[in-house]
Amino acid sequence: MARFEKLFKEFNGADCALITSDINRRYFTGMRSSAGVVLAFPEKAYLIIDFRYIEKARATVTAAEVIELKRLFPQLMELIKKHGAKSMAIESETMTVKELNGYRHFFSSLDIIDTDELSNAINNLRMIKDEEEIECIRKAQEIAETALEELLPFIRPGVTEREIALELNRLMFQHGAEDLSFDTIVLSGANTSMPHGVPSDKKVKNGEFVLMDFGAVWNGYHSDMTRTVCVGEPDDEMKKVYDIVLRAQLAGIEAARAGITGSELDAVAREIITAEGYGEDFGHSLGHGVGLEIHEKPNASPNYKIQLPAGAVVTVEPGIYIAGKFGVRIEDFVIINENGCENLTKCNKNLITL
Repeated sequence: MARFEKLFKEFNGADCALITSDINRRYFTGMRSSAGVVLAFPEKAYLIIDFRYIEKARATVTAAEVIELKRLFPQLMELIKKHGAKSMAIESETMTVKELNGYRHFFSSLDIIDTDELSNAINNLRMIKDEEEIECIRKAQEIAETALEELLPFIRPGVTEREIALELNRLMFQHGAEDLSFDTIVLSGANTSMPHGVPSDKKVKNGEFVLMDFGAVWNGYHSDMTRTVCVGEPDDEMKKVYDIVLRAQLAGIEAARAGITGSELDAVAREIITAEGYGEDFGHSLGHGVGLEIHEKPNASPNYKIQLPAGAVVTVEPGIYIAGKFGVRIEDFVIINENGCENLTKCNKNLITL
């Protein structure tokens, strides 16, 4: 029950906590499902889940008592009365207004806390990864890097962005991915100037950049990386821009440590790009947290004034995007620790020419 115990140390604003989001339910119980409700008290937690998942839940969930769903609201009320609870906190970030109205109607005598405290407490817990979580992230990253290594010979003039993306996805699944971290981005030529473009039927040409942003999921945990390679020889401007992005990224990784704020880390890389005259061409944040979701706290962005904690996993992904010409992004992700960081991304970052 370690995570539930940590939750009530982080959050004491209600007698119990109702956890309904799929991601947070998995975080606390370790079980993936598309349904179910967790009701947690300081002394005990319960997972109420329907017949489709009950056998798996009883076999795998140890952090909460498993109860088969029959009639949700009466079952919740029975537990609330059993524990003498007078107030219940809900996840403000994920519960819909319709759902909240339903709970308010049925639990009219209960004080329902709909402020951000519970969601903030859960986010704070999830920011700091334990060893089990880190191992899952390592495995996800290994899958993605192995897939990239095997993909590179496939990239050549005449293949389309979509074909490259499909092959990269196939390789990640072949090497054990549970899922993709997000829709794989593969762009070439002028399309690389769109940071989150969608793979098209455009064919790769000689002398063009190919930008690939992708990740694998292992046991619920995501990886995230971007590499920009060149098919044939890049011109001088392409080499120059790539070098600037690489220097900015290396500086960001060097500066990443517990205690630095997200805005300070962002500034380390951004100042290098701005000094070279490309500040207007770096329009997104330097990085974001990664875990059970591909984007979670903490962030490395100009407006994130909170210090990064030890144990957080954060991307470092500067980029330069010149509209109508080309773009370059290089992305690793790192574990923040007290004295610096550990880079989870092992593959080559020097400009690869194919």
